[in-house]
Amino acid sequence: MSDLKTLTALNRDYISSVQTSNVKRFEEILSDDFLNTNPDGSLVDRKGFLAQITPKAKISGLQCHDVDVRVMGDFAIIHARTTYTLPDGRAGSGRYTDIWARRAGTWLCVAAHVTRN
Repeated sequence: MSDLKTLTALNRDYISSVQTSNVKRFEEILSDDFLNTNPDGSLVDRKGFLAQITPKAKISGLQCHDVDVRVMGDFAIIHARTTYTLPDGRAGSGRYTDIWARRAGTWLCVAAHVTRN
């Protein structure tokens, strides 16, 4: 499978894992030194991110749009837009940037940055 197809599939897994609180899948695709910038500007490491994702998601219908995967050798950046439904039924949206690195032949997410509108 090409790097573009692999990363596109990993991006779908990432988004699906956010919606379903799939900690097991995140343990497989996040690097040990993963860092995430939350929408409030706080920075959490892998352990902190996994703790955040463990409870059932409060949003529903999470979808990504306008996905742009840029592969640069053993490094890739994914930019996309998200839409979802908030617990009170209002529509929500945001953007994210995920940074991926190929380590020992496997693509792992090493960093993420999330914004919400």
